[in-house]
Amino acid sequence: MAARVLIIEDDPSIGKLLRRALVLEGYEVEWATTGPEGLRLFEQTTPDLVILDLMLPGMDGIEVCRRMRETSQVPILMLTARDAVEDRVLGLDSGADDYVVKPFDVDELLARLRAHLRRSQQTQTTRQVLRFADLVVDTASRSVRRGNREIELTAREFDLLLLFMRHPNQVLTRSQIYDEIWSYDFGGESNIIEVYIRYLRTKLEAGGEPRLIHTKRGVGYILHE
Repeated sequence: MAARVLIIEDDPSIGKLLRRALVLEGYEVEWATTGPEGLRLFEQTTPDLVILDLMLPGMDGIEVCRRMRETSQVPILMLTARDAVEDRVLGLDSGADDYVVKPFDVDELLARLRAHLRRSQQTQTTRQVLRFADLVVDTASRSVRRGNREIELTAREFDLLLLFMRHPNQVLTRSQIYDEIWSYDFGGESNIIEVYIRYLRTKLEAGGEPRLIHTKRGVGYILHE
């Protein structure tokens, strides 16, 4: 069965370009031009992946993404003309899985789309419950618990924690984390990793629990008791 892709984009030229490219690749495609219409189609069609513009009439892409994340872990690729690091962080923190800056190369976007669909399919077919100290991560439900406390994470925070859970007591370098979690270059001076490590630590230690993610200065980070 062909994967279903929902495009939410108000620019007619970009929407037509994306729809044509996706149909030629064999995908089933729905296209909405406003935020509210996109949410309605999202609920009706249950897509396998969403391509979401940041600037939309009726409701911006950040709010649309947040509402989708309340009920689904479907991969979301966010499109925007903004290329500042803080704008990328805002989009990812709302729950997006990837960030594509306009103007974009269609072949590259399709490659990213295929990669996210593969990861999504692997997650659905392979369930793991990972444990480290008092931390428990369920890959199927994407739930996190520390002791008896449930922890709510964004999609990006979950992926980062999962990377550490799959490599306990192993130092992960900044380059390794970039390669595994972010599929594009934030630039060598970006503090995106530090930002998300801080987010994770705040949530994992909110109940006064001891720190599990430690900094190896000048090298990277490690999940260690």
